[in-house]
Amino acid sequence: MAQWKSEQDDWLVVYLKCLLFIFNFLFWAGGLAVMAVGVWTLAEKSSYLGFLASSTFATSACIVISAGTLVMATGFLGCTAVLSEQRGCLSMYFCLLFVIFLVELVSGVLAHMYYRRLSDELKQHLHRTLAESYGQPGASEVTASVDRLQQDFKCCGSNSSADWQHSAFVHSQEAQGRRVPDSCCKTVVARCGQRVHPSNIYQVEGGCVPRLEQFLADHLLLLGAVGIGVACLQICGMILTCCLHQRLQQHCY
Repeated sequence: MAQWKSEQDDWLVVYLKCLLFIFNFLFWAGGLAVMAVGVWTLAEKSSYLGFLASSTFATSACIVISAGTLVMATGFLGCTAVLSEQRGCLSMYFCLLFVIFLVELVSGVLAHMYYRRLSDELKQHLHRTLAESYGQPGASEVTASVDRLQQDFKCCGSNSSADWQHSAFVHSQEAQGRRVPDSCCKTVVARCGQRVHPSNIYQVEGGCVPRLEQFLADHLLLLGAVGIGVACLQICGMILTCCLHQRLQQHCY
């Protein structure tokens, strides 16, 4: 009877180890996905982040990238801990899982909280950027970002094309009679911004703010969802690690 119970315990250990191996594979893949989403957000869309007054969006992405890198490293440690069956390694693995769980949970909550005040920040900062910085000396990066924004989202001005009438650019000599930047034009040619007409320029209701807001909001929700999703997956890993640790401890007595 005692021998049958011992064999049963061995099978439970083997079963838990297999589950942890499967978990670590999913965990490693999840870490890769988390890191990829964070890097993609910063690398491909970084030109739009300058329109935000705060760095919360970029901070959330950096936290997600750090967490993803740590997740991948922890996945390898988890496999080593399972193979060695050392309770010390399992304890360290559990602690790392818990730390990453907290980091990803914080990044997810941060993204969700920032999502709620994204609209107000965009309306204020983008309007000020277009009015004061576009086309000014030493602001070539801002100018290029605004041009890309208006062409990518097929819009003109922060709220409407009329916003440009109050900008420093339109009233400067560099404008050469333009009433809006050339990037507002449906077909961009030199000085096409001199003619403000729906057939020539984009006159989207609400301007660029709603489109950029939706774009950034989608990325924030994606960052938050990926972070919280992997965090929930880690709860399963922590439970399995505790079970295996307990079984190995029983075998020692």
